[in-house]
Amino acid sequence: MKFLDHLEEWLIAFLMAAATVIIFIAVVHRYASGLPIPWLQDELIQINTSWAQELCIYMFVWMAKFGAAYGVRTGIHVGVDVLINRMNTPWRNKFVVFGLLAGALFTGIVGTLGAEFVWEISQHSSTSEVMEVPMWIVYLAVPLGSYLMCFRFLQVAWAFIKTGELPKHDHAYVEGLDEEIKGEKA
Repeated sequence: MKFLDHLEEWLIAFLMAAATVIIFIAVVHRYASGLPIPWLQDELIQINTSWAQELCIYMFVWMAKFGAAYGVRTGIHVGVDVLINRMNTPWRNKFVVFGLLAGALFTGIVGTLGAEFVWEISQHSSTSEVMEVPMWIVYLAVPLGSYLMCFRFLQVAWAFIKTGELPKHDHAYVEGLDEEIKGEKA
């Protein structure tokens, strides 16, 4: 499980960092190629960065699908649970499990429909407009991300049934800060 957790985190972090760098380079290129410096302008105009926007859109789609699964695992999704938290414990627990299983069912259905769509589109020679990447690779984010999210819903439901606790994200917690504070006190 730790391998999957780390793979998920590294994929999201890589996609965010790479998209940021690509967008930064494309924006700098766009404005620098407009500078009235003849030799610089001539050189920069020859560099084609039209692919940057398309690639970043695809990266954000993949990031969003895997980020949603990460959100389920860590408990950072927004939820309206005012009424559920007012119920007595047995009823609350039943509704929480129902909600988690409904989320798993929904994401499982989306994953299956996405897999069917990816299979259908892979049978054709459909490619992206600028980068000419096969579109089935782009759309593969839907079934992979949805199935991972389904798995995370089932994982959280199983943990809740066993322990009665849901993952809770503490916005004030900073990883590694406890060790640093202990080091300063010593």
